[in-house]
Amino acid sequence: MGNICSKCKFLYAVSFEVVLVVMLSLLISITYIFEFKDIFMKYDYLIVGSGLFGATFAHLAHKQGKKCLVIDKRAHLGGNIYCENIEGINVHKYGAHIFHTSNKKVWDFVNSIVEFNRYTNSPVANYKGKLYNLPFNMNTFCQMWGVTTPEEAQAKIDEQKVEAVARMKADGVTEPRNLEEQAQVLIGKDIYEKLIKGYTEKQWGRKCTELPAFIIKRLPVRLVFDNNYFNDKYQGIPIGGYNKLIEGLLDGIDCKTAVNFLESEYKDNWRNIADKLVYTGAIDEYFGYKLGKLDWRTVSFKTRIERTPNYQGNAVVNYTSHDVPFTRVIEHKHFEMFGQEVYACANTVISEEYSTEYKDGMEPYYPVNDARNNTLADEYRKLADEEDHVIFGGRLGQYRYFDMAPIIEQVLSIENF
Repeated sequence: MGNICSKCKFLYAVSFEVVLVVMLSLLISITYIFEFKDIFMKYDYLIVGSGLFGATFAHLAHKQGKKCLVIDKRAHLGGNIYCENIEGINVHKYGAHIFHTSNKKVWDFVNSIVEFNRYTNSPVANYKGKLYNLPFNMNTFCQMWGVTTPEEAQAKIDEQKVEAVARMKADGVTEPRNLEEQAQVLIGKDIYEKLIKGYTEKQWGRKCTELPAFIIKRLPVRLVFDNNYFNDKYQGIPIGGYNKLIEGLLDGIDCKTAVNFLESEYKDNWRNIADKLVYTGAIDEYFGYKLGKLDWRTVSFKTRIERTPNYQGNAVVNYTSHDVPFTRVIEHKHFEMFGQEVYACANTVISEEYSTEYKDGMEPYYPVNDARNNTLADEYRKLADEEDHVIFGGRLGQYRYFDMAPIIEQVLSIENF
């Protein structure tokens, strides 16, 4: 009888251990499946990049019942419109972003995700300590020449344009040979010297005499006292920052951060988990630079907290002389705080923006609009057209300069996902 009881206890112990092992194995399996569910789940779209193109595409596809997985190589979602909260202020981590459009469909769409505020972009130029309003308008001309009427301003501009043409004729040329001559033909010497030359040379890292004339095709001149930089009917900033817009667009969609598509298992195996790929990274990098590398412009920022509620009184101040190394200073609170709200927040956050020559490993910001890069980009676009079930989107994926609204307009034009 004692031997039987001992055997029962042994069997019971063994059975308990077996059950425990089985349960533990099941738990590990469930955890693994949950953690790597994209390996087991078939998506309609794998979307590389969670910037405005990728997030908007995912949102609209999701609304049509498509399953999407969004991955991003950064540790956060949102691409270059990502905001970092510092001192209760939404800091535009990758530079100032002001949404503007005349397309009511686009405006209604973004406001259906998050309400936008009434921010109006009215930058100021600082030249050697003297301030000028931008864009060039009657305030600018009054500050520059002391003129008070549109007629006086136009006469002064025309006078300086004639002088610029005369200097070119003296050199035996009739068409502008470079950006400097082009700008002076369009706006005259005074505006060019104080508000264009230094700023442009800092941006491009080259003298204006070495830059092609086509970079400045026109310079808007407004003979009214209006500091609104944009002509668009609608403009503003999402209330609560751009993260609110991205969170709304990606609500209910699977997302993974800190995943570099080109260095991950997805690059060669994405067809096993998705029917189509949406790629918003750099187009030349996707193809392994097989045709050569495209050039980019980039910027860097030095951000700091200032122990004052109001540092410069404006969201954006451009510094247009060479004796200041940065191109502009952004005071982020002015994008979303108005009136007494500015002073209710005891401190402020500013970012000095520096134009930086692009090197491998840096974040590419802007395509370089010249003959070599435009030709090379066209060749890469031909390769992109031949990629089966791959959509290239966004500024980097198409190697084209886009503001935010045209990106959304482009995605909204897609009828069937």
